[in-house]
This record gives sequence, structure tokens and C-alpha cells, in this order.
Amino acid sequence: MADSSQPGSPGLESGSALTSTSGTKPVEAEAQAGARTLMLVMATAGFAINFWAWALLSPLAPAFKESLGLSHFQQAMVVAVPVIVGSVGRIPVGALTDRYGGRLMFPAVSLLTIIPVMYLGLLGQDSLASLLIGGFFLGIGGTAFAIGIPFVNGWFPPERRGFALGLFGVGMGGTAIAALTTVNVAKAWGDWAPFAMTALALLVYSVLAAVLLREPLGHTPSSGSLSKRLAATMKLRVTWYAAALYAVVFGGYVAFSVYLVAYLETAYGLARADAAFRMAGFVVVAVALRPVGGWLSDRMGPGRVLIAVFFVVAVCATVQAFTPSLMPVGTVAFLTMAGALGAGCGATFCLVAVLSPEGKVGAVSGFVGAAGGLGGFVPPLIMGATYGIFGTFAIGLGLLVAVAVGLAIFTMTKVRRALAEHSVGVGIPAAGTS
Repeated sequence: MADSSQPGSPGLESGSALTSTSGTKPVEAEAQAGARTLMLVMATAGFAINFWAWALLSPLAPAFKESLGLSHFQQAMVVAVPVIVGSVGRIPVGALTDRYGGRLMFPAVSLLTIIPVMYLGLLGQDSLASLLIGGFFLGIGGTAFAIGIPFVNGWFPPERRGFALGLFGVGMGGTAIAALTTVNVAKAWGDWAPFAMTALALLVYSVLAAVLLREPLGHTPSSGSLSKRLAATMKLRVTWYAAALYAVVFGGYVAFSVYLVAYLETAYGLARADAAFRMAGFVVVAVALRPVGGWLSDRMGPGRVLIAVFFVVAVCATVQAFTPSLMPVGTVAFLTMAGALGAGCGATFCLVAVLSPEGKVGAVSGFVGAAGGLGGFVPPLIMGATYGIFGTFAIGLGLLVAVAVGLAIFTMTKVRRALAEHSVGVGIPAAGTS
């Protein structure tokens, strides 16, 4: 390893803005910090606005069901298609970001998302077929997540990436914007209005992104064909390790966001409005704890944080399997689980930042993000099926306990070993990585 203390060494040159005490260097360091903050804000805004667009159909699905006479399955398809496309689409978009950078990909994806948004607002609400076509291309908005991870990762030093990526992850709250505004705006100004409002937000963001975004210093585009880079990414163990973890932590967040209203209505007899309010609390806690998980991972290592997360989820699910009184035990159990899942999301992408080879963060993030999005589909199906057969949610929650304990053991063995090997390889004491 080169000695960065030697004159003219790469280490001194790259770190001089932060370490020199000469009159000009503190100003350069301050400018660099300001640029990092601006890039993080822009990336998070792009994530949130694209996710807002991605989630537009879900709040309107009951109205489409009534106006078009859709079955329950057809209604579910309207909601599911953009989610599936947005999740799977993160795989190629992540790899393309490694090649072309976030400065190009953020405005490109945002502009492309305007097309299905306006189609759905003006032409696409008259039939199931048009909704499915529009929803398919609306999935483009859901791929923005895989752009922001490598972009933010490149702007921040290793010791701050967990927190920065956690803050970026707050952009997943864009789905809450859709949930809170879409129906009210449609009632006030017409069915086209929420789509037009979102398209305008996407357009404004695209212009600002094209003007303001910059690639981090030292950014080197990846080379080779897309298929070869994706094949190489699939051979990395970090891809599969992080995908398994994220399928549960983010998949669990998505699953409860989708299913918690039905669960509370069935298990506790709550009114739909009351159940929806409590679901919103679950989402807020999970979103708020995501940067905390990243921050803790920077200091303790992602391994330790993830182990704690899975044990907390296991304990909370065990408690909830007995359907305790909602106040306070059930509420505490669900909100604690929400916080753990949110923190686990932040810790997982700290793990991605630590273990991914240079130039492959986007590709790895694409696979991991896809696993998280798709992971949200399985738990509601299991919960509904087991309740329909046995008349209790305890079995579904018991399966969550088993999965969480299994992943805690997996993290204590396989993941920690990978972190230790990586630390040895880069000259960091292994004790500080997990």
C-alpha cells in the first residue's frame, strides 16, 4: 500500500482538501462538504419524486375497481404491475448507473417516467388494459432507487456512507406523498390532476438535476457489456447476502405497509380510517429509523446492527403472535418492529457499500433493491392464506420469527466472516467491521 505521507502520493493529493491547514484548503474542504450535501439532497429528492409517481395507482385502485367493475384480482394486478416492473427494473438501471453515472440517469429516468404518468392521467383510466399498460411503464419510476445508491456512495467517504445512504433512503417516503395526496387532489380537481401535478414535479426535478448534479471526483465509468457486468455481479457473494437480508427488512416494511390495515381490521376490529392512521405511523417510524441504522453501522459495523435488528424483529413478532391488547403492547410491538426494519434497511446498504467492488455498487444495489421490492409480496400472501385456513395470524407471524432468527444466525456466521475477510484485505482491524 502506498504511504500517503510521502510527497506527491495519491493519498496526500486526494485528501489534501480535508487535512491541510493552509489558508485555502479549509475553504476547499468546506466547498466539498457543501457539494456532498447538495448531491445528497438532490438524490433524495429524485428518489422521493419518482417513488411518488411509482405509487400513484395504489390509492386510486378502489375507485378503478368500482368504475370499471374490476374483480379483486384485477384490482391487485393494477397495483402490482408497477411494483414488479420497478423492482426488477432496478437490476439493469443499477448497472447502467455504474456505466453512465447518476448525473445522466436521474434526469433520464425522471423524464421517461413523465410519459406513463401523463398517459394515465389523460388517456389510461378507461379500461383495465390501458391501466396495465400505463402501470407497466410507470414502473420506470421505481428504478430510481438503484441510481441513488451508487451516486451517493461515490460522494461520501467510507466512514460516512452508512448514514448518507440511510438519509437517501428516506426518499422511500415518496410513496406516502402519493397515499396522502392522490385521492384528495383527484376529488378536488379531477382524475387527471394528481398525475399532472406529479408530472410537473418530475419535470422540474429533471431540469434541476441536469443543471446541478455532478459526478463525484474520481468517478470511473464501468466498462464492458451490460450482460457481462450483470453476470459478473451475480457471481459476487455480497449480491446474494445483501439480497437475502434486504428481502426481509425492506420486504417486511413493504408487506406491513400493504397488509397492516387489513390485519388490524381483522384482528382488532378497527375501523379502516383508524387502521390506516396506525399504518401511517408504522411507515413514519420505519422511514425515520433508516438513517439511524446507517449511522450505527458506520460506528458499530453493519454486522452487529443487522444481528440486533433480526433479534428485535423476532421478539416483536413473537409477542404479536399472541394478539395482545393493542394498547399499549400491540402498538409498541409493531412500532418497535417498524424501527428495526427501517434500521435494517440502512444497515444493509452500508453492507453493500463496504463489500461491493469498485464500479459495481450500482449493479449490486439493483439486485438487492429488486429483492427488497419483490420480498414485500410474499408475506401478505402467507398471512392471508394461513388466516384463511387456520383462522389465526399466529402461524404467519411465527414464520416471520423463524426467518428473522435464521437471518440473525446467517449474519453472525456468513456475513460477519465476509466482513472480516474484507477488513483484512484492506488493512482494517477485523474487530471494527462487524
